[in-house]
Amino acid sequence: MISAIVGLVAGYLLGSVPFGIVITRALGLGDLRSIGSGNIGATNVLRTGNKGAALATLLLDAGKGGVAVLLARLLLGETAAQMAALGAFLGHLYPVWLGFKGGKGVATYLGILLALLFPAGLAACATWLVAAMISRISSLAALVASASAPVWLAIFGMPGAIWLGVLLAALIWWRHRENIARLRTGQEPKIGQGSK
Repeated sequence: MISAIVGLVAGYLLGSVPFGIVITRALGLGDLRSIGSGNIGATNVLRTGNKGAALATLLLDAGKGGVAVLLARLLLGETAAQMAALGAFLGHLYPVWLGFKGGKGVATYLGILLALLFPAGLAACATWLVAAMISRISSLAALVASASAPVWLAIFGMPGAIWLGVLLAALIWWRHRENIARLRTGQEPKIGQGSK
């Protein structure tokens, strides 16, 4: 029980590091929260016009989820690893340093999946890529990939983490509720169009 709590808290602290804001400020690109959608993730960093900054944000946001899982697993065991995953994800979505206003969690979720069970993470990434290529809509690809993740966890042999996959996917769908509303009305921009 104590190791699970430690994993959750440590994961939250790691996940709450707002790499998008850190990178854009370091590069003099302005306050990310006043650009585009105001989101702190890689998609909004891309709206600054700096692809390198967006890629770095993507990798670091994914990395913090993966590192939280791997460190907790190494030091505290599997239960703590899953709690660290939850903590890192909540930290990204609701960072205390930013008044609990964080990102939408897609990159962090994929990083968590890759660390939890690498084949399932790869399958979720591939699902995102295929959905993005077909629809040309990033948010729709994220929704499809997140919904598929619990299925991949089951298929590749980690049924004990399905609860986590379902919970994190539900949070992603909640954070994308405005995107879902635009998808329903056909107003969600395609990749490269400059979205909200």
